[in-house]
Amino acid sequence: MTELKQELKQELITQLNLQFTVSQIQDDTPLFGEGGLGLDSIDALEIVVILNKKYGVKLEKPEDGKEILTTIQSLADYINSQQNK
Repeated sequence: MTELKQELKQELITQLNLQFTVSQIQDDTPLFGEGGLGLDSIDALEIVVILNKKYGVKLEKPEDGKEILTTIQSLADYINSQQNK
């Protein structure tokens, strides 16, 4: 799981052109809003695309997105739950 979280951090940094390093992003750092990475709705769409293309995981219910797209930890938990079905 730690490897997945590191990979997710690097993927977000690369795909979203974030000005952070992997070590600056904690597993529980909020992805959106102040005090976190400050991502926006366009970034959320890009994360959904990353989940689909890289991990073969789809966001089944859009209303669950707010919970799933909260932190690196929540993304990793969702990927694990979907891949282990």
